[in-house]
Amino acid sequence: MAEQESLEFGKADFVLMDTINVTEFMANLKLRFEKGRIYTYIGEVIVSVNPYRPMNIYGKDTIEQYKGRELYERPPHLFAIADATYKAMKRRSKDTCIVISGESGAGKTEASKYIMQFIAAITNPSQRQEVERVKNMLLKSNCVLEAFGNAKTNRNDNSSRFGKYMDINFDFKGDPIGGHIINYLLEKSRVIVQQRGERSFHSFYQLLLGGPEKLLRSLYIEKNAAAYNFIKSGGVVKSAINDTAHFNLVADAMKVIGFTADEIQTVYKIIATILHLGNLKFSMDGDSTLIESSKLVSVIAELLSTKTDAVEKALLYRTVATGRDVIDKQHTDQEASYGRDAFAKAIYDRLFCWIVNRINDIIEVKNYDARIHGKNTVIGVLDIYGFEIFDNNSLEQFCINYCNEKLQQLFIQLVLKQEQEEYQREGIPWRHIDYFNNQIIVDLVEQQHKGIISILDDACVNVGKVTDKMFLEALNTKLQKHAHFSSRKLCASDKTLEFERDFRIKHYAGHVVYSVVGFIDKNKDTLFQDFKRLMYNSSNPVLKNMWPEGKLSITEVTKRPLTAATLFKNSMIALVENLESKEPYYVRCIKPNDQKSPLLFDEYRCQHQVEYLGLMENVRVRRAGFAYRQTYERFLQRYKMISEFTWPNHDMRSDQEAVKKLVECGEFQHDVAYGKTKLFIRTPKTLFTLEERRTRMIERIVLFLQKVWRGTLARLRYKRTRAVSIIINHYRRYKVKSYIREVGRRFQSVGTMKDYGKHVKWPTPPKILRKFDETLHSVYQRWRAFLLIRSVPPADLPQVKAKVAALENLKGQRGDLGFQRSWEGNYLATKRDNPQMTPAFSARANELKRKDKYMSPLFSSHVRKINRFNKSEDRAIFITDRHLYKLDPMKQYQVMKTIPLYNVTGMSVSTGKDQLVVFHTKENKDLIVCLHKMEPANENRIGELVGVVANHFRRDNNCRGGFFFFFGLASRTKIYGGGKKSTSATLTTKILVNKVLNCNWPISPTSATWKKVRKDTFR
Repeated sequence: MAEQESLEFGKADFVLMDTINVTEFMANLKLRFEKGRIYTYIGEVIVSVNPYRPMNIYGKDTIEQYKGRELYERPPHLFAIADATYKAMKRRSKDTCIVISGESGAGKTEASKYIMQFIAAITNPSQRQEVERVKNMLLKSNCVLEAFGNAKTNRNDNSSRFGKYMDINFDFKGDPIGGHIINYLLEKSRVIVQQRGERSFHSFYQLLLGGPEKLLRSLYIEKNAAAYNFIKSGGVVKSAINDTAHFNLVADAMKVIGFTADEIQTVYKIIATILHLGNLKFSMDGDSTLIESSKLVSVIAELLSTKTDAVEKALLYRTVATGRDVIDKQHTDQEASYGRDAFAKAIYDRLFCWIVNRINDIIEVKNYDARIHGKNTVIGVLDIYGFEIFDNNSLEQFCINYCNEKLQQLFIQLVLKQEQEEYQREGIPWRHIDYFNNQIIVDLVEQQHKGIISILDDACVNVGKVTDKMFLEALNTKLQKHAHFSSRKLCASDKTLEFERDFRIKHYAGHVVYSVVGFIDKNKDTLFQDFKRLMYNSSNPVLKNMWPEGKLSITEVTKRPLTAATLFKNSMIALVENLESKEPYYVRCIKPNDQKSPLLFDEYRCQHQVEYLGLMENVRVRRAGFAYRQTYERFLQRYKMISEFTWPNHDMRSDQEAVKKLVECGEFQHDVAYGKTKLFIRTPKTLFTLEERRTRMIERIVLFLQKVWRGTLARLRYKRTRAVSIIINHYRRYKVKSYIREVGRRFQSVGTMKDYGKHVKWPTPPKILRKFDETLHSVYQRWRAFLLIRSVPPADLPQVKAKVAALENLKGQRGDLGFQRSWEGNYLATKRDNPQMTPAFSARANELKRKDKYMSPLFSSHVRKINRFNKSEDRAIFITDRHLYKLDPMKQYQVMKTIPLYNVTGMSVSTGKDQLVVFHTKENKDLIVCLHKMEPANENRIGELVGVVANHFRRDNNCRGGFFFFFGLASRTKIYGGGKKSTSATLTTKILVNKVLNCNWPISPTSATWKKVRKDTFR
């Protein structure tokens, strides 16, 4: 039983219907189609409805869902049948087959391709190259056979116009190792004529529309299907098939399979020859028959690799042997046209058979010894035409419908036989089932001496001219009492039948009227021996091999060949015998409507198909007493949770006893029967009740399992997290200890080193010690600085501190800070800078010391003062620890201005090489000077001045917040204070051309001092 789907999708198995009748069957089929469920079971038979739209149910994920699963474990699907077939073949080493049936357009060809796709996907798990090659060739063969054997009909854009049975051979491991294809009754009449709205075989259009220009020129054809008589009789037909793309696919497939370049070229030449033959026209000139388009004869001769006069003779004359005499009998124009058409049909038929045989030569198993390689098993796939009823039914439809009669008879017999055998094996009483036995129709067609085919053969071999009417008269005479045969002569009141033309057969699928017109000619399948000799004498070896009978002498007497109908009958008998030897599985395809609509479900059309496919008989046979059966082991595995005696495991002697206990607990014992290995359930109601109880218990079991599993996961997660935490902590401890030990090892003797370990490389710290590492670096640097400072003489310490202060404020802003020389500070007191005025300055300094009580001088130098009018004068500055003095060196260093240092708010210096400096005051009376008259003259003392002043303020703790630095060009300045971003401003200067650096104590950007700086200094 299929996995239970929601009831909104209907019953997944027709066997489980409440009542067995056509109405309920059709309602369930329609509901599933409308809900997008195109597959439904009848036991182990699957019913497939063509959806007429792409469906995302054939991908790799779906294949994995059905691989290795039992039929009842998943919803109905084509893959389930394919997997069941493969498992039966592999487990029991038994040959199996899949019979796909249904009318044209029902989806048989697509079903066979999906089955091949599934088998290819689930085999060869070890990816052996040879197996992959075989699988690829088997799949590619479908593409080639579709091109040459399929055509667009009014019912189907890709209708198979031939029957195909493919055997896939497997080794003992279940991997495909080869295959063999048998083809049945190609509809070769389609080569020369098609019904309105239909096309000839795909191969013609693929060559015309997809072939490259160079190839078409070599074949003397053009990209216009309407230019060729044989393929334009159906009219201008639009097809959903992309002929251009398919041409390349078919060409690639032929190369993959193993066709040589010469063989592929010969195939194209044959197709082109047929197109040219259709354009040949014959006319009468008195008693002579002429070919109107003689140029085409040369083209045909070139394509067939033969002589032009030989082609012309074969078309216009027939060689007849009378005893030892040989004469050439000229055709009439009608006979020449008949010969041309027969030749075209024969060429294409031979081409198709050659392609099949060529594929078989490549893919069939070679050098396989069962004693060495194990048993060779087979899966057969039968994709054959379905029952056909057209407006005009001829010999082809007669043979096709006879084929379906044979297969339907086999289907019912095998299903019935399987059911009977299963009941007997299990010891269950069998109840007789009434069903339509169509053996009487099979006998009507194939019975020796009395069947229609025998009567037709007799008419074909009679001496003299036998017409189709005479054949119909013979049928009326010999079959007048048969219940399933009628004609207008036998039933004069039936006006649906034409006199001397029609007869009717009451098939199991419905009544079909056949027209006898053309029966005799099609059955004889006459092809003049001249054409056979013409093709055998071709210099093309491929063509020569297609016509071996052409080597016979004209006078040689040969056995009469079998007729087309007899050949087909023999092939059907052989096919049925082949299928009977295998374990069959069935795919019954249904066409929902004639409009190819994905939404329309034509109940009348579908019911007709259901009837002639015998689906109702199949359901009745399957429901003969019991709707469901399953082995005890699998039944227990599915339903054991609904009984406390069987969940989770039973302790009884056998599974059969456990199943009996389970059934008794559910009070179903009156609706079941116990076989030897299986339980049989009579009504679907019991099965649905079991499923409902199972569904309820599954929810509880799932919740319980989820609870247990989540608890298990939580405990595992906790243990894993705890273990990870312990490992991380121990690892961190190890890394910390390793780092500290390494630091200790590297720095254990730095106190004795000359540079106190400056050259020692620090080890890389672990991430957790990054901040500790920074602190340790700082401690080390302080320790090293302490040792270095301790070695400095006390007298030099103020100078060192001043240089450090200068470096902190001006590093990166000025090039030369004067670190390489000794900073004397009070330069006006030295004879080097002030040789003549030293006494005068010293006297003035002593006077100021007595007056202002300063403790020490900081800096003195000659300067040039710049006033607001840009005028300069020679002056001197003298900076002590209390005041800033502006002196006049021309008047014995007379004090011109005294500024207490606590009034000085900042200094501005440039970033260039000049000696310009600006002292900013609280009264906004800035002092702008430029140091000069230094010895040596190019000595830069700006760094010394900044360092001395900055060090003094830092030492006296008068710096309220640190220096502010102003970095910028003349147009843009960024302000940084105390290491953090502050305000920004855009400034312009007339005095300072270079980048300017300001070293300020904290002042507000809106204060008067700042405004004055902007106005006077940075305009």
